[in-house]
Amino acid sequence: MTGIYLDYNASTPIDPKVADAMRPLLDVAFGNPSSGHWAGRPPKAALEKARAQVAGLLGAVPEEIVFTSGGSEANNLALKGSFFALREKGNQIITQLTEHPAILKPLAFLERLGADVTRLPVDDVGRVDPAALRRAITPRTILITIMHANNETGTIQAIEEIGAIAREYAIRFHTDAAQSVGKIPTIVERLGVDLLSVAGHKLYAPKGIGALYVRGGVTLEPLIHGADHERGHRAGTESALLATALGKACDVAREWVGMPSIQRLRDHFWDRLRATFSNRVLLNGHPLHRLPNTLNVSFVGDVGAEILARMPDIAASTGSACHSGQITLSPVLEAMGVTSEVGAGSIRFSLGRATTLDEIKEVVDQLSRVIRA
Repeated sequence: MTGIYLDYNASTPIDPKVADAMRPLLDVAFGNPSSGHWAGRPPKAALEKARAQVAGLLGAVPEEIVFTSGGSEANNLALKGSFFALREKGNQIITQLTEHPAILKPLAFLERLGADVTRLPVDDVGRVDPAALRRAITPRTILITIMHANNETGTIQAIEEIGAIAREYAIRFHTDAAQSVGKIPTIVERLGVDLLSVAGHKLYAPKGIGALYVRGGVTLEPLIHGADHERGHRAGTESALLATALGKACDVAREWVGMPSIQRLRDHFWDRLRATFSNRVLLNGHPLHRLPNTLNVSFVGDVGAEILARMPDIAASTGSACHSGQITLSPVLEAMGVTSEVGAGSIRFSLGRATTLDEIKEVVDQLSRVIRA
């Protein structure tokens, strides 16, 4: 890479070990995994090995892993599949305002089909109140979907507490864990979830592969109907190549869960920013319950998009958009009650395995020059 990449929450490069695991399948495992003859056996074996590797990272059993085309499909399968499977029992789905569009848009679609969607507010650090969730439950509640960690701020929700509430009321519970898998522990039994979504390209695997954990005994209506692939959850011939990539990525990620070295870099980054800009830089998100690689800050009095435009070799994301001189905050910052003045200057820096201390120093130096100018 020619620049400094600090946008790992958007996408990650393919890990070299993942690429190495994929290469043999390009040559020999071309058969259909569902075929009973010799050509189908290698891809079938690769597929099931990958399933076990994904399950291993989540503390699940292999039969509970359904391969999908990515996190968005996993979310759609969890939400739509649950609604259609449970609609005779009720129609209420509980979520919260700072979910990813891959949750909010499928729920808006389901509303057109009769779903009653309750969207809970969050506090000023982006967390939903479990007590408010409990109060929102009715006899018609069939599903709770609360993301594990926010993609913009990194704020981690009280998933274990929410999972306990869901079990108390015997309500199905889904979490979008696209940002958390491989970064923090995502053991499904501890979280208390029935469904959990994984996105490969957030996990140093290629784009186009993901997975949905489906607790044993949970029924879903498939999104894609056809042959009986993925134990009837998703029709379509599986890609042993992409599944192998995700499986290996999950294997590698087990060494990185917690990310202590990356968190130290992130905290050093934040310390340098505060030392440089004092009260002109503010943190967005929870100061403690936050992904170890994520730093979302606002440079008060500046516009994040304009700052990044003056630093073209730095890859990062903004939390606001500027159209015809008007600043529009992201729905996440808006739901947290961030003012337009503060939110306009927001930038999300997300660190990864290849981030170095020298890169952090260079970014702080560039920010100092650009903002001072």
